[in-house]
Amino acid sequence: MLFLTALITGMVSSLHCAGMCGPIAFALPRHSNTQGHLWLSRFMYNAGRIFTYAILGLIIGAVGFQLKLAGLQQSISIFAGISILVITLIKLFLPKITNQFDINFWGNKWYGKLFTSKSSYSFFLIGNLNGLLPCGFVYVALIASLATQSALSGALFMATFGLGTLPVMFTIAMLGQIINLKFRQKANLLMPVFAIVFACLFILRGLNLGIPFVSPQINETEVSSNMCGARH
Repeated sequence: MLFLTALITGMVSSLHCAGMCGPIAFALPRHSNTQGHLWLSRFMYNAGRIFTYAILGLIIGAVGFQLKLAGLQQSISIFAGISILVITLIKLFLPKITNQFDINFWGNKWYGKLFTSKSSYSFFLIGNLNGLLPCGFVYVALIASLATQSALSGALFMATFGLGTLPVMFTIAMLGQIINLKFRQKANLLMPVFAIVFACLFILRGLNLGIPFVSPQINETEVSSNMCGARH
């Protein structure tokens, strides 16, 4: 259920990514006229993005695991849900605040050097930097990966999120800006709704209501045994 949510989140957010990261994907250099090299370079670019997401998920998931050992399973999920709600509401009602984070990106100075490089590996590095771009939906996904409470699960969650963005982002990198502005604007109106639903699901998950898949019962005995095992 959690990974399906990650995939759907990636698919929905890719429409937002088309507007924010699309220009980078569209501007990727074409150092060879061969179709094979074009496919490889665009694959390397997207692989770089997903790899960065996975590493970030690994780190955040590891933090979640430590909190799990402290017996904070429910709190993590509720915190994730509330944080997603706060980010969404800030972007809705105070967009100037979030825009300040989107304008300046420390990796911008590296893009010029990588775009002039003829190495296939440079496309992977461009994707790495692209994965670090300030993005509200990446923040949402990272907060959600905290609730996986495992380094491996956090990495898989963010990799699945990245795979959800792949169809749109790969197509843009191959064909250009195929998603028109009006469609992206309409799709962006649905983003906050989806994020709020996403946040509510995490809050419900942490309330321990005993609802299968939505709010499963957390076994306190299992939590205690995990803590004891960690101490030994």
